[in-house]
Amino acid sequence: MATENPGDPEGSPPRAPDVMHIARLARLAIDPAREREVGLQFARILDAFQTLTTLDVTGVEPMTRPTDPTDVLREDRERPSLAVNAALANAPARVEDVYSVPNTIGGEA
Repeated sequence: MATENPGDPEGSPPRAPDVMHIARLARLAIDPAREREVGLQFARILDAFQTLTTLDVTGVEPMTRPTDPTDVLREDRERPSLAVNAALANAPARVEDVYSVPNTIGGEA
């Protein structure tokens, strides 16, 4: 997405529609007046990832996290829980003894 532009030491930012599309996907509200500034920030981020592709990672084992996972366990013991009214005290809406939330994917409430 980011390409060098001799007239712009920062490189060319992503095109305006790309910036707004990326913002929409990331659920970011970007003021149209800051579109170019955000585009330049996106370009710098993409350039950093491009730099990573030049590294020699021969012999480096793939990993999904920087440290080994460890479980921190505690004794599993029975104990009293909150009363229903206390647990639902801050619920935005309630149906009998459960939270009531709006549907997130179509359909009737």
